[in-house]
Amino acid sequence: MTGGDSADSACHVLVSADGPILTIRLNRPEKLNALTPEMHQGLQTAFDRFATEPTLRVAILAATGRAFSAGSDIKIAAERRARGENPLVLPKSGYGGIVERFDLDKPIIAAVNGDALGGGFELALACDLIVAAQGVAFALPEVKQGLVAIGGGPHRLVRAIGTTRAMDITLTGRRVDAAEGLSLGFVNRIVPAEQLDAACRELAEALVQCGPKAQAAAKQLVDKTLDHASLQEAIARQEDLPAMKTWRDSGEGREGTKAFAEKRPPQWTAR
Repeated sequence: MTGGDSADSACHVLVSADGPILTIRLNRPEKLNALTPEMHQGLQTAFDRFATEPTLRVAILAATGRAFSAGSDIKIAAERRARGENPLVLPKSGYGGIVERFDLDKPIIAAVNGDALGGGFELALACDLIVAAQGVAFALPEVKQGLVAIGGGPHRLVRAIGTTRAMDITLTGRRVDAAEGLSLGFVNRIVPAEQLDAACRELAEALVQCGPKAQAAAKQLVDKTLDHASLQEAIARQEDLPAMKTWRDSGEGREGTKAFAEKRPPQWTAR
């Protein structure tokens, strides 16, 4: 790990910064990266850092071992319930410190190295881009245990692939492999497992080349368009978005076009 990195064996979340790219890695492989209350808080802290440090441009959410995440640790939840405690203790930004974080305008890549089940699938869906290793599976199997996926999964899935397809996955709890996820539209890219880290790094570096304020505005445009009743209204109200106003005032467009004309890399300012 590089300078400014952290590794907390208690919360099983590793955080490493390499220039403008922050990698947040689930590190409880012996339990398929099933999430504990400490891991939720560790993720919250990591995403807080990503949100507040202006030099950080892209985050990669990754995992150690053969699974991305099996979701919540059911055994720990049952033990807490038996003691009369809340079985699922979540931080202020919800499940994994990310599913209810709606003000983060920097891109996040999910590097799905293995199966993403239940809350693990919901963590991946909360990212902006999903890069999956060949052969991995996604599922919201909660209904098979008489439970409901309440970590944002159904909400994000219907927005990504439509009502009919989301109903199929949510109501049956069936597994969807990466190839089907790509055809449905919630997976962006599939790569061989041994190429996953390199592919995510390449994607992150491509994102870093873009204007940070323009990128933030573009992300808000995509995130907020369905808040409006019609396409006409969405376009008419796009200048109201805070990130659009920041981009307009930044001069980033002038620098980008000038750099293009001068055949040089653009010089972006910190956010």
